[in-house]
Amino acid sequence: KTHPLIKIANDALVDLPAPSNISVWWNFGSLLGLCLITQILTGLFLAMHYTSDISTAFSSVTHICRDVNYGWL
Repeated sequence: KTHPLIKIANDALVDLPAPSNISVWWNFGSLLGLCLITQILTGLFLAMHYTSDISTAFSSVTHICRDVNYGWL
């Protein structure tokens, strides 16, 4: 714990002084925030491949399903 970067990470993550009234809802809110960020990022990546034009919308969906890695998930 003598290295400055390791000390900063240890103080911020491991030895974090947290009040005793933090409950399960704090953890639940953190997980909800993580899910929201994940959905926003995956939505942005999907929007990069999707075309809303009426003549090319179906082909863009088939492109996502066939050519994009794990696009069928």
